[in-house]
Amino acid sequence: MNRQSWVIFCVTAALIAGTGALLHSFGPRQSLGKPGVRVAAKPVHDPKGNVVGTNCIDLPEQVLDFTSQPLPVDYLVLDWLPKDTTYGQRIYKAADGFQTAVNAVLMGTDRTSIHKPDYCLAGQGWQIDASRSEVTAIRINEPHPYDLPITKLITTREVRTETGQTATIRGVYLYWLVADARLEPYHNRIMSSIMTHMLTTGELQRWAYVTCFSACLPGHEDATFNRLKNFLAAAVPKFQLTTGATMAGVPGATVASAAE
Repeated sequence: MNRQSWVIFCVTAALIAGTGALLHSFGPRQSLGKPGVRVAAKPVHDPKGNVVGTNCIDLPEQVLDFTSQPLPVDYLVLDWLPKDTTYGQRIYKAADGFQTAVNAVLMGTDRTSIHKPDYCLAGQGWQIDASRSEVTAIRINEPHPYDLPITKLITTREVRTETGQTATIRGVYLYWLVADARLEPYHNRIMSSIMTHMLTTGELQRWAYVTCFSACLPGHEDATFNRLKNFLAAAVPKFQLTTGATMAGVPGATVASAAE
């Protein structure tokens, strides 16, 4: 490692350590912010059916012509994320067989609940196609029209078919982060937001990380994305409390950070 690289490494490490120490020093004095998603007193289960939580993010049971069922929280997730994390996981299936999985993770007092999507996707064998990924928006019409800022990732995975051959499948992975009065499509802005908000208000923002994922055949990525946009336009108002600014800019509306 040359001198310049060493200096950059040391400065970066010091900043990370300093941020963690400063947040820790607020511990006894900090208040916990309100979530930007609905939380309900409903049990959460592990794969064996054991209750691992008494509250969940209240994802809707039905959206448009999609019915759904809750998904258990995997043991690896339970072991990895902080114990005060709140979960919401459902698999949705439309009448024509189209499926999508919605997953929401809400932090408590430990901000490490909010993790990068790269970890989960790589752990499941999906490779992110950076050249086809982008930050975009989905129009939500309730309780008023606004644009929800999201990150869209196009992913690829090789699977083995029943005949033993290898096939390529794609995945359309959408995600965003939401706190009380904040919407954010960029994961890397969250830590600075938490720090700034803590210093100015003494309150720890309670961020939630929301994802929506569907697999598809190569060449069907755009059609799948359009399907997910229609689905989320109907689903988001049913579980998300924070909204973006109205199209007319009505005073008092919550402003999405992507527009700041």
